Order: sequence, then C-alpha cells, then structure tokens
Amino acid sequence: MAIKITEDCINCGACEPECPNGAIFAGGDEWRFSYKTSLSGTFVGKSGFSSDADAGNEAVSNDIYYIVTDKCTECVGFHEEPQCASVCPVDCCLPDEDNVESKEELSAKKETLHP
Repeated sequence: MAIKITEDCINCGACEPECPNGAIFAGGDEWRFSYKTSLSGTFVGKSGFSSDADAGNEAVSNDIYYIVTDKCTECVGFHEEPQCASVCPVDCCLPDEDNVESKEELSAKKETLHP
C-alpha cells in the first residue's frame, strides 16, 4: 500500500529528499510525474489520473507535506523499508489503508515510473 503523511506532520521536510520516486512535496507545491523519474509525455497513473509528465498538478495538501499516491512505491525496488517513515521524527508517515497494493503491484508501479 502507499504511504500517507498524517496531520501530525511538523513540516520538517526530512522525508522529501529521501523519496526515490519524487512522490513527496511540500504543502501547497504543485507536483509532477517527471520529478525524480525518467517520465515524459502523457502518463497515466495507477489511479487513472492522466497528465503530461512535466505539467504541474494541483497540490494534494496546502498545509503539510504530502505523498502522491500514484508515485509512491513504499520504496520497493530501492530500499527494504519506506524511507520517509524511517526518517520521520514524529512518525507521521503511515500506510494508507485507502490505497492497498501488493509487493508485486508496487514493483510494477516502480517499473512504470522508471522504465
């Protein structure tokens, strides 16, 4: 399953540089599929959301750091555990029960983000 950042976030930013997929953004910041990936052109995420990879998309949160579910692979293919959760000083990076994915699905998502 993807990871989410809860309202307990203190906006320290420790998580953002640790994400190998570029799935974490500061509150209010637009996000892009191309950020920290090799994607270009139109990309369709697992959720069905379609966007030009370089286009800015509306922030998921305006107040705290957030994770773009279509880019989160729980670090599968990169690390043994989600790096955002391992560096978070307030333990606010938690599994997202609304976006449950198997290891195989996360691995396949990683391959689509880094073809």
